[in-house]
Amino acid sequence: MKPGRNARLRSLRPFLNTPAQHEVEIAQRPLSASPWKREPTPGEVTLLWAIAALIFFSTIASFRPYSQFIRNFGDTPSYMQIADAIRSWDFSGVQVKQFWGVSYATAALSRVTGLSSAPSLILICCITSLAALLLAHRLWGGWIALLALVPNFDWWQRSFLGGSEPLFVALLFGSFLAIRKQRWLWGALLASLATITRPLGVFLLLGIGVALWLRRDWRNLAWAVGIGFSVGLLYMLPLRLYLHDPLATVHSYGVMQQTPYPFLFGIPFRAIIVGTLRYPAPLSNLLLTFGWIFLVLAGNIAMLTTREFRAYAKEHLPEAVFAALYLLSLYSYNLPSFARGTFPRFAIPILPFVFLALSRWLPKDRRLLWCLTIVSSALAAFSAIGLQNVLPAIR
Repeated sequence: MKPGRNARLRSLRPFLNTPAQHEVEIAQRPLSASPWKREPTPGEVTLLWAIAALIFFSTIASFRPYSQFIRNFGDTPSYMQIADAIRSWDFSGVQVKQFWGVSYATAALSRVTGLSSAPSLILICCITSLAALLLAHRLWGGWIALLALVPNFDWWQRSFLGGSEPLFVALLFGSFLAIRKQRWLWGALLASLATITRPLGVFLLLGIGVALWLRRDWRNLAWAVGIGFSVGLLYMLPLRLYLHDPLATVHSYGVMQQTPYPFLFGIPFRAIIVGTLRYPAPLSNLLLTFGWIFLVLAGNIAMLTTREFRAYAKEHLPEAVFAALYLLSLYSYNLPSFARGTFPRFAIPILPFVFLALSRWLPKDRRLLWCLTIVSSALAAFSAIGLQNVLPAIR
């Protein structure tokens, strides 16, 4: 084999390794001259997550009772209301706003443990938040896992105050890992559960179908389609029986749409631009959201132009299909009042791909990760409380 080809293969190796090969290679690497340059271990990932949780919980609790704050944060009240309805199987007066995956998990944990819906929801989010980080470590290594998720305020807020993102991301990453191990049926099941948590999980199901079709693996393709349809039918059955609309959670997204934007997805970037011009926002908020928008765009450029990421996409086709379709939907989200402001939160599932494409330019120093964890978790708590409430309290 030619020396030039050997060099190219070595440059592609981090993108093509399976999780097991990745761990073996890390163990065989010589120790860096500086311990701060070594890749974070799963134990360090867990420790950093625990430190972030401690900082976030203590910061919130120092301003107001935590339980009171949970009941007024984002979509958490809606998830808890639906979880209570599922547990009692009484859907009268339920307002349908989101998909019910998180609420089903919350109701199940509440039934098993006897806890109320609020602590059950937070426990689900905390467990799946840590699981998502550890799965990301298995898939892409410690640098990508931490750099992709630690700086995102929305990640910490949804992890510790309630939201669908932690469960959705954990199911997605679990499906990626199952697919890499050629366990297609487990991958299809986890992707189906991700889809009833957040609907864009259907893109991973499409990716699985495309990969199996190209492989001409008709048996696994039939099973994967059957699993997807079965989970979907079981999910829609209570909606049909008790709300008389099997697509009630799908239609709930249409209720938010405003004329002249009748469709949930439209021309890429149009709603982001229109929303920025129509709805004034503080400079700090604009800097934060546009920082994430430009970072994701830079990652997209790297995905298209770097040989390493193109080789990665070819090797991991279901992930590539999911990433491509998810990015298109992210840019095309057609609600101007949310398109820009919610971009950092909606981008969470795609961030590992962005940072993977940019990996050659990332600063890889564990001191940076520790600083990011401490600062971002504290700022995420302040952001959830609201700076208008934080500053007077500090004074």
